[in-house]
Amino acid sequence: MLEDHRTFADFFCGIGLMRMGLERAGWRVAFANDIDAKKREMYDAHFGDAGEHHLLGDVWELRAEVVPSVTLATASFPCTDLSLAGKQEGLGGRQSSAFWGFIRILQNMGDRRPPLVMLENVPAFLSSRGGGDFEDALLALADLGYSLDAFMVDASHFVPQSRKRLFVVGAVGESPSMRTVASAEFMPSEVRPARLCKFISEHPHVPWALRQLPPLPERITRLEDILEDLPEDDPRWWSEDRTRPLLEQMSPKHRAAAERMTSSRTVSFGTLFRRTRSGRAVHELRTDGLAGCLRTARGGSSKQAVMRAGRGVCMVRHLTPREAATLMGAGDYELPIRDSLALSGFGDAVCVPVIEWIARNHLKPLVDDVIRHGRLGRPRRSAGIE
Repeated sequence: MLEDHRTFADFFCGIGLMRMGLERAGWRVAFANDIDAKKREMYDAHFGDAGEHHLLGDVWELRAEVVPSVTLATASFPCTDLSLAGKQEGLGGRQSSAFWGFIRILQNMGDRRPPLVMLENVPAFLSSRGGGDFEDALLALADLGYSLDAFMVDASHFVPQSRKRLFVVGAVGESPSMRTVASAEFMPSEVRPARLCKFISEHPHVPWALRQLPPLPERITRLEDILEDLPEDDPRWWSEDRTRPLLEQMSPKHRAAAERMTSSRTVSFGTLFRRTRSGRAVHELRTDGLAGCLRTARGGSSKQAVMRAGRGVCMVRHLTPREAATLMGAGDYELPIRDSLALSGFGDAVCVPVIEWIARNHLKPLVDDVIRHGRLGRPRRSAGIE
Protein backbone atom coordinates (compact mmCIF):
# COMPACT_ATOMS: atom_id res chain seq x y z
CA MET A 1 0.00 0.00 0.00
CA LEU A 2 1.25 3.48 -0.87
CA GLU A 3 0.09 4.70 2.53
CA ASP A 4 2.79 2.56 4.15
CA HIS A 5 5.39 4.88 2.63
CA ARG A 6 3.83 8.09 3.96
CA THR A 7 5.94 8.51 7.08
CA PHE A 8 7.60 11.75 8.09
CA ALA A 9 10.03 13.32 10.53
CA ASP A 10 8.82 16.72 11.76
CA PHE A 11 11.70 19.04 12.66
CA PHE A 12 10.92 22.32 14.48
CA CYS A 13 7.52 20.75 15.07
CA GLY A 14 6.21 23.34 17.54
CA ILE A 15 2.75 22.40 18.74
CA GLY A 16 2.21 19.87 15.95
CA LEU A 17 0.13 21.63 13.28
CA MET A 18 2.37 20.35 10.47
CA ARG A 19 1.54 16.89 11.79
CA MET A 20 -2.18 17.65 11.82
CA GLY A 21 -2.15 18.77 8.20
CA LEU A 22 -0.16 15.78 6.97
CA GLU A 23 -2.22 13.30 8.99
CA ARG A 24 -5.40 14.60 7.38
CA ALA A 25 -3.87 13.52 4.06
CA GLY A 26 -2.90 10.04 5.26
CA TRP A 27 0.66 10.58 6.50
CA ARG A 28 2.01 9.16 9.76
CA VAL A 29 4.51 10.87 12.07
CA ALA A 30 7.54 8.78 13.01
CA PHE A 31 9.72 11.44 14.63
CA ALA A 32 9.35 14.99 15.96
CA ASN A 33 11.76 17.49 17.43
CA ASP A 34 11.57 20.96 18.93
CA ILE A 35 13.65 22.96 21.38
CA ASP A 36 10.72 24.61 23.19
CA ALA A 37 9.58 22.67 26.27
CA LYS A 38 6.32 24.61 26.54
CA LYS A 39 5.37 23.77 22.98
CA ARG A 40 6.15 20.13 23.68
CA GLU A 41 3.71 20.30 26.60
CA MET A 42 1.00 21.56 24.25
CA TYR A 43 1.94 18.91 21.68
CA ASP A 44 1.65 16.07 24.18
CA ALA A 45 -1.52 17.46 25.78
CA HIS A 46 -3.22 17.36 22.39
CA PHE A 47 -1.77 14.23 20.78
CA GLY A 48 -0.92 12.27 23.92
CA ASP A 49 1.96 10.36 22.32
CA ALA A 50 4.99 12.67 22.51
CA GLY A 51 6.84 10.09 24.58
CA GLU A 52 6.79 7.69 21.65
CA HIS A 53 8.57 9.83 19.05
CA HIS A 54 9.17 13.43 20.22
CA LEU A 55 12.71 14.41 21.24
CA LEU A 56 13.04 17.73 23.04
CA GLY A 57 16.25 19.59 22.33
CA ASP A 58 18.41 21.68 20.04
CA VAL A 59 18.59 20.35 16.48
CA TRP A 60 22.36 20.88 16.61
CA GLU A 61 22.60 18.33 19.40
CA LEU A 62 20.56 15.63 17.65
CA ARG A 63 22.35 12.59 16.30
CA ALA A 64 21.26 11.32 12.91
CA GLU A 65 21.09 7.82 14.36
CA VAL A 66 18.01 8.70 16.42
CA VAL A 67 16.03 9.81 13.37
CA PRO A 68 14.19 6.83 11.83
CA SER A 69 14.09 6.13 8.12
CA VAL A 70 11.15 8.06 6.70
CA THR A 71 9.86 9.23 3.32
CA LEU A 72 9.58 12.92 4.20
CA ALA A 73 11.42 15.36 6.48
CA THR A 74 9.73 18.69 7.19
CA ALA A 75 11.44 21.78 8.58
CA SER A 76 9.53 24.88 9.69
CA PHE A 77 12.72 26.42 11.02
CA PRO A 78 12.72 29.74 12.94
CA CYS A 79 11.87 32.82 10.87
CA THR A 80 13.14 35.32 13.44
CA ASP A 81 16.25 36.35 11.51
CA LEU A 82 14.51 36.26 8.11
CA SER A 83 11.34 38.15 8.95
CA LEU A 84 11.02 41.84 8.07
CA ALA A 85 10.00 42.33 11.71
CA GLY A 86 13.31 40.92 12.96
CA LYS A 87 16.94 42.05 12.71
CA GLN A 88 17.29 40.42 9.27
CA GLU A 89 20.52 38.60 10.10
CA GLY A 90 19.50 35.79 7.76
CA LEU A 91 20.54 32.17 7.99
CA GLY A 92 23.57 33.27 9.99
CA GLY A 93 21.37 34.67 12.76
CA ARG A 94 21.16 33.08 16.17
CA GLN A 95 17.79 31.37 15.59
CA SER A 96 17.33 30.94 11.83
CA SER A 97 20.78 29.34 11.60
CA ALA A 98 19.05 26.25 13.02
CA PHE A 99 18.38 25.47 9.34
CA TRP A 100 21.99 24.35 9.05
CA GLY A 101 21.45 21.98 11.96
CA PHE A 102 18.68 20.37 9.90
CA ILE A 103 21.01 20.10 6.89
CA ARG A 104 23.64 18.46 9.13
CA ILE A 105 21.11 15.80 10.13
CA LEU A 106 20.27 15.06 6.49
CA GLN A 107 23.96 14.83 5.61
CA ASN A 108 24.69 12.45 8.46
CA MET A 109 21.76 10.18 7.60
CA GLY A 110 23.65 9.15 4.47
CA ASP A 111 21.81 6.49 2.46
CA ARG A 112 18.88 6.73 4.89
CA ARG A 113 18.28 10.33 3.85
CA PRO A 114 14.54 10.92 3.23
CA PRO A 115 13.68 10.98 -0.48
CA LEU A 116 11.49 14.03 0.15
CA VAL A 117 12.01 17.19 2.17
CA MET A 118 9.77 20.20 2.71
CA LEU A 119 10.77 23.60 4.10
CA GLU A 120 8.32 26.24 5.31
CA ASN A 121 9.06 29.84 6.18
CA VAL A 122 8.01 33.46 5.72
CA PRO A 123 8.05 35.09 2.25
CA ALA A 124 10.97 37.27 3.38
CA PHE A 125 13.10 34.11 3.14
CA LEU A 126 13.08 34.70 -0.62
CA SER A 127 14.62 38.18 -0.32
CA SER A 128 16.78 37.74 2.80
CA ARG A 129 20.27 39.11 2.14
CA GLY A 130 19.29 39.95 -1.43
CA GLY A 131 18.17 36.40 -2.11
CA GLY A 132 21.48 34.96 -0.91
CA ASP A 133 19.99 33.03 2.00
CA PHE A 134 17.37 31.36 -0.19
CA GLU A 135 19.98 30.44 -2.76
CA ASP A 136 22.30 29.03 -0.08
CA ALA A 137 19.48 26.91 1.35
CA LEU A 138 18.49 25.56 -2.06
CA LEU A 139 22.06 24.72 -3.03
CA ALA A 140 22.58 22.96 0.31
CA LEU A 141 19.64 20.70 -0.52
CA ALA A 142 20.86 20.29 -4.11
CA ASP A 143 24.24 19.14 -2.79
CA LEU A 144 22.37 16.42 -0.91
CA GLY A 145 20.84 15.16 -4.15
CA TYR A 146 17.46 16.91 -4.17
CA SER A 147 15.76 18.51 -7.15
CA LEU A 148 13.67 21.45 -5.99
CA ASP A 149 10.32 23.15 -6.27
CA ALA A 150 9.29 26.42 -4.62
CA PHE A 151 5.86 28.02 -4.24
CA MET A 152 3.85 30.29 -1.97
CA VAL A 153 0.45 29.76 -0.40
CA ASP A 154 -1.67 32.31 1.45
CA ALA A 155 -3.78 30.77 4.22
CA SER A 156 -6.54 33.26 3.36
CA HIS A 157 -7.69 30.77 0.70
CA PHE A 158 -8.61 28.38 3.50
CA VAL A 159 -9.24 30.41 6.67
CA PRO A 160 -10.00 34.09 7.37
CA GLN A 161 -6.37 34.94 8.11
CA SER A 162 -3.85 36.67 5.86
CA ARG A 163 -0.81 34.42 6.19
CA LYS A 164 1.52 33.97 3.24
CA ARG A 165 4.21 31.34 3.49
CA LEU A 166 7.00 30.13 1.21
CA PHE A 167 7.44 26.39 0.71
CA VAL A 168 10.27 24.36 -0.82
CA VAL A 169 9.84 20.70 -1.73
CA GLY A 170 12.91 18.66 -2.55
CA ALA A 171 12.79 15.23 -4.19
CA VAL A 172 15.57 12.75 -4.84
CA GLY A 173 15.74 11.74 -8.47
CA GLU A 174 13.29 12.85 -11.15
CA SER A 175 9.54 12.53 -11.33
CA PRO A 176 7.65 12.31 -14.64
CA SER A 177 5.01 14.74 -13.36
CA MET A 178 7.55 17.45 -12.57
CA ARG A 179 9.43 19.46 -15.13
CA THR A 180 12.86 21.04 -15.18
CA VAL A 181 13.00 24.79 -15.75
CA ALA A 182 15.52 25.46 -18.49
CA SER A 183 14.63 29.00 -19.53
CA ALA A 184 13.40 32.34 -18.24
CA GLU A 185 10.05 31.74 -19.93
CA PHE A 186 8.25 30.92 -16.72
CA MET A 187 4.88 32.53 -16.19
CA PRO A 188 3.81 33.86 -12.79
CA SER A 189 0.79 32.27 -11.12
CA GLU A 190 -1.14 32.39 -7.88
CA VAL A 191 1.31 30.04 -6.16
CA ARG A 192 4.41 31.36 -7.92
CA PRO A 193 4.22 35.15 -7.95
CA ALA A 194 6.39 37.25 -10.24
CA ARG A 195 9.20 37.76 -7.71
CA LEU A 196 9.51 34.01 -7.15
CA CYS A 197 9.46 33.33 -10.89
CA LYS A 198 12.17 35.96 -11.32
CA PHE A 199 14.31 34.20 -8.73
CA ILE A 200 13.77 30.84 -10.45
CA SER A 201 14.68 32.17 -13.87
CA GLU A 202 17.77 33.98 -12.53
CA HIS A 203 19.11 30.87 -10.79
CA PRO A 204 19.35 28.19 -13.50
CA HIS A 205 22.16 26.47 -11.56
CA VAL A 206 19.58 25.32 -9.01
CA PRO A 207 18.15 21.90 -10.02
CA TRP A 208 14.57 23.07 -10.42
CA ALA A 209 11.78 20.53 -10.91
CA LEU A 210 8.38 22.19 -10.70
CA ARG A 211 4.99 20.60 -10.30
CA GLN A 212 1.92 22.07 -11.91
CA LEU A 213 -0.42 22.86 -9.03
CA PRO A 214 -4.21 23.30 -9.18
CA PRO A 215 -5.91 26.62 -8.38
CA LEU A 216 -6.17 27.42 -4.71
CA PRO A 217 -9.68 27.08 -3.26
CA GLU A 218 -12.06 29.95 -2.62
CA ARG A 219 -12.47 30.67 1.07
CA ILE A 220 -16.07 30.54 2.31
CA THR A 221 -15.64 31.93 5.85
CA ARG A 222 -15.15 35.46 7.12
CA LEU A 223 -13.64 36.71 10.34
CA GLU A 224 -17.00 37.07 12.08
CA ASP A 225 -17.79 33.42 11.31
CA ILE A 226 -15.04 32.16 13.60
CA LEU A 227 -15.27 34.66 16.45
CA GLU A 228 -16.62 33.56 19.82
CA ASP A 229 -19.90 35.22 20.73
CA LEU A 230 -18.84 36.87 23.98
CA PRO A 231 -21.53 38.84 25.86
CA GLU A 232 -20.96 42.56 26.24
CA ASP A 233 -20.31 42.20 29.97
CA ASP A 234 -17.58 39.56 29.46
CA PRO A 235 -14.45 40.81 31.27
CA ARG A 236 -12.34 40.12 28.20
CA TRP A 237 -13.81 43.19 26.51
CA TRP A 238 -11.67 46.21 27.31
CA SER A 239 -12.93 49.09 29.41
CA GLU A 240 -13.74 52.41 27.78
CA ASP A 241 -10.66 53.91 29.44
CA ARG A 242 -8.50 51.31 27.74
CA THR A 243 -10.24 51.53 24.36
CA ARG A 244 -10.19 55.32 24.02
CA PRO A 245 -6.37 55.69 23.81
CA LEU A 246 -6.31 52.96 21.18
CA LEU A 247 -8.65 54.97 18.94
CA GLU A 248 -6.61 58.10 19.56
CA GLN A 249 -3.48 56.28 18.40
CA MET A 250 -4.96 55.49 14.98
CA SER A 251 -4.04 57.39 11.85
CA PRO A 252 -6.82 59.66 10.51
CA LYS A 253 -7.64 57.05 7.84
CA HIS A 254 -7.99 54.15 10.27
CA ARG A 255 -9.83 56.21 12.86
CA ALA A 256 -12.34 57.34 10.22
CA ALA A 257 -12.95 53.68 9.35
CA ALA A 258 -13.52 52.87 13.04
CA GLU A 259 -15.95 55.76 13.37
CA ARG A 260 -17.90 54.60 10.30
CA MET A 261 -18.15 51.11 11.79
CA THR A 262 -19.34 52.52 15.11
CA SER A 263 -22.00 54.78 13.60
CA SER A 264 -23.35 52.07 11.30
CA ARG A 265 -26.76 50.55 11.98
CA THR A 266 -25.25 47.08 11.69
CA VAL A 267 -22.53 45.47 13.78
CA SER A 268 -19.29 44.61 12.00
CA PHE A 269 -15.85 43.37 13.00
CA GLY A 270 -12.24 44.24 12.33
CA THR A 271 -8.83 43.37 13.67
CA LEU A 272 -6.18 45.62 15.17
CA PHE A 273 -2.40 45.53 15.42
CA ARG A 274 -0.21 47.85 17.40
CA ARG A 275 2.73 49.00 15.30
CA THR A 276 5.50 51.58 15.41
CA ARG A 277 5.37 54.17 12.64
CA SER A 278 7.85 57.06 12.46
CA GLY A 279 8.94 56.34 16.01
CA ARG A 280 5.50 56.34 17.61
CA ALA A 281 2.96 53.67 18.49
CA VAL A 282 -0.12 53.45 16.27
CA HIS A 283 -2.99 51.00 15.91
CA GLU A 284 -3.97 49.85 12.44
CA LEU A 285 -7.47 48.57 11.66
CA ARG A 286 -8.28 45.85 9.15
CA THR A 287 -11.87 45.55 7.91
CA ASP A 288 -11.74 43.18 4.92
CA GLY A 289 -13.11 40.13 6.74
CA LEU A 290 -9.65 38.74 7.45
CA ALA A 291 -7.53 38.63 10.55
CA GLY A 292 -3.97 39.77 10.19
CA CYS A 293 -1.20 37.20 10.31
CA LEU A 294 -1.03 35.61 13.75
CA ARG A 295 2.28 36.11 15.53
CA THR A 296 3.90 34.88 18.68
CA ALA A 297 2.58 36.58 21.80
CA ARG A 298 5.85 38.25 22.74
CA GLY A 299 5.39 41.95 23.43
CA GLY A 300 2.28 44.08 23.10
CA SER A 301 2.80 44.81 19.41
CA SER A 302 2.30 41.17 18.49
CA LYS A 303 -1.07 40.70 20.16
CA GLN A 304 -3.88 40.99 17.66
CA ALA A 305 -7.14 42.51 18.86
CA VAL A 306 -10.72 42.29 17.64
CA MET A 307 -12.96 45.33 17.23
CA ARG A 308 -16.75 44.94 17.36
CA ALA A 309 -18.51 48.14 16.35
CA GLY A 310 -21.95 49.35 15.35
CA ARG A 311 -25.11 51.04 16.64
CA GLY A 312 -23.01 53.62 18.44
CA VAL A 313 -20.91 51.14 20.40
CA CYS A 314 -17.24 50.23 19.86
CA MET A 315 -15.73 47.34 21.81
CA VAL A 316 -12.23 45.86 21.69
CA ARG A 317 -10.58 42.71 23.07
CA HIS A 318 -7.74 40.39 22.22
CA LEU A 319 -8.27 37.30 20.11
CA THR A 320 -9.06 34.29 22.26
CA PRO A 321 -6.93 31.11 22.06
CA ARG A 322 -9.86 29.24 20.50
CA GLU A 323 -10.17 31.89 17.81
CA ALA A 324 -6.44 31.69 17.14
CA ALA A 325 -6.69 27.90 16.85
CA THR A 326 -9.58 28.20 14.40
CA LEU A 327 -7.70 30.76 12.32
CA MET A 328 -4.96 28.14 11.97
CA GLY A 329 -7.45 25.49 10.88
CA ALA A 330 -7.10 23.67 14.21
CA GLY A 331 -10.33 24.59 15.94
CA ASP A 332 -10.46 21.32 17.89
CA TYR A 333 -6.96 21.67 19.34
CA GLU A 334 -6.66 20.93 23.07
CA LEU A 335 -5.92 24.31 24.61
CA PRO A 336 -3.56 24.89 27.56
CA ILE A 337 -4.70 26.76 30.65
CA ARG A 338 -2.51 29.77 29.94
CA ASP A 339 -3.74 31.98 27.10
CA SER A 340 -0.27 33.39 26.42
CA LEU A 341 1.12 29.89 25.85
CA ALA A 342 -1.63 29.07 23.37
CA LEU A 343 -1.29 32.33 21.44
CA SER A 344 2.48 31.91 21.21
CA GLY A 345 2.13 28.33 19.99
CA PHE A 346 -0.37 29.14 17.27
CA GLY A 347 1.50 32.25 16.20
CA ASP A 348 4.58 30.14 15.45
CA ALA A 349 2.71 27.35 13.68
CA VAL A 350 1.64 26.40 10.16
CA CYS A 351 -1.92 26.59 8.89
CA VAL A 352 -3.34 23.07 8.92
CA PRO A 353 -5.51 23.13 5.75
CA VAL A 354 -2.61 24.65 3.79
CA ILE A 355 -0.43 21.68 4.70
CA GLU A 356 -3.23 19.27 3.86
CA TRP A 357 -3.66 20.93 0.45
CA ILE A 358 0.07 20.65 -0.26
CA ALA A 359 0.08 17.02 0.88
CA ARG A 360 -2.77 16.10 -1.45
CA ASN A 361 -1.77 18.18 -4.47
CA HIS A 362 2.02 18.08 -4.37
CA LEU A 363 3.35 15.39 -2.05
CA LYS A 364 0.86 12.61 -2.86
CA PRO A 365 1.41 12.66 -6.63
CA LEU A 366 5.14 12.92 -6.07
CA VAL A 367 5.22 9.97 -3.68
CA ASP A 368 3.07 7.94 -6.08
CA ASP A 369 5.46 8.73 -8.95
CA VAL A 370 8.55 7.96 -6.93
CA ILE A 371 7.17 4.63 -5.72
CA ARG A 372 5.83 3.68 -9.15
CA HIS A 373 9.18 4.31 -10.80
CA GLY A 374 11.27 2.66 -8.12
CA ARG A 375 13.02 5.77 -6.85
CA LEU A 376 11.97 5.74 -3.23
CA GLY A 377 15.28 4.39 -1.96
CA ARG A 378 18.73 5.90 -2.07
CA PRO A 379 19.29 9.56 -2.85
CA ARG A 380 21.70 10.29 -5.67
CA ARG A 381 25.13 11.41 -4.56
CA SER A 382 26.47 14.73 -5.74
CA ALA A 383 29.27 17.18 -5.07
CA GLY A 384 29.68 18.03 -1.42
CA ILE A 385 28.63 14.63 -0.03
CA GLU A 386 31.30 12.39 1.35
